[in-house]
Amino acid sequence: MGWVVFSYSLPSKSSSSPRVTLWRRLQRLGAITPKAGVYVLPDRDECVEVFQWLAQEVQQAKGEAVVMRVERFEGLSDPQIIELFRDSCRKKYSMIETEAAELEKDLRSTKKSKNSAELLEKLRKKYAEAAQVDFFESPEGSTVALTLRGIQQALRQGTSSALRVSPVTLSDYRDKRWVTRPRPHVDRLACAWLIRQFIDPKAVIRYSTQPEPDEIAFDMRGAEFGHTGDLCTFETMISAFSLKEPALRLVAEIIHDMDIRDGRYARPEIGGIDIVLKGWLLAGLSDSELESRGVALFDGLYTAFARRPRLAES
Repeated sequence: MGWVVFSYSLPSKSSSSPRVTLWRRLQRLGAITPKAGVYVLPDRDECVEVFQWLAQEVQQAKGEAVVMRVERFEGLSDPQIIELFRDSCRKKYSMIETEAAELEKDLRSTKKSKNSAELLEKLRKKYAEAAQVDFFESPEGSTVALTLRGIQQALRQGTSSALRVSPVTLSDYRDKRWVTRPRPHVDRLACAWLIRQFIDPKAVIRYSTQPEPDEIAFDMRGAEFGHTGDLCTFETMISAFSLKEPALRLVAEIIHDMDIRDGRYARPEIGGIDIVLKGWLLAGLSDSELESRGVALFDGLYTAFARRPRLAES
């Protein structure tokens, strides 16, 4: 396989600030150093791009930098390099696991602390950052993901709605007309994408406050599919249609927090997506334009998450 390499030097008289900043950036990017002064990432487009940006910053600081692709390193096999990446991630996961174990201990021995949810949110963010640069799926990541999920379930005990979502047969909802409220936002846009992607690619979706007799209503008063207890409509539909894809569940976490706003999952993607969706509404786009852009947005999210199966299990 291929690798992308970054190497740089700064003027000897330059302050330590740029050096420290670059070092921290390289650490966050997940770069390893198999040889002194050489930083390596897998040969992927996004990795090449971040190294190119770093090279530009070095040049602006009057230094020199080089970015290059290599096929192999003398004296180091690909499996050995991959193990270096995994070892780097292993250390990050170990720190998260230690903190998670302490939180689990507190939950077992005492009543739930008021800041338990906040502590879990911080751990999830740390995990997301580590998993984002876990290019070779370190097995320790799965263990941490399961631990955090267990803590999350423990915190939810006694707080989730007891209402049950009734299952439906997918084939019964093919070649149907759907309707939801005008000016679709967050939950409704995600549901429109879900319908077209997983239920009926040829579905007709109308935006109105008045459903017609042959239409299946969603996310509106009296709808067949709506909020169920503390679940948003998107989550209700996923449960009703028994859709189990891990990446789809991760998208559901984002929609839940944006729509319900209870801070349950604290996904790091929420802020940016929220701004984009609000911008579309402020721009006065038509319902059909909002839907087409929303479908493209959620297509991109789902595809990105589906490429990292274990991350979707967080």
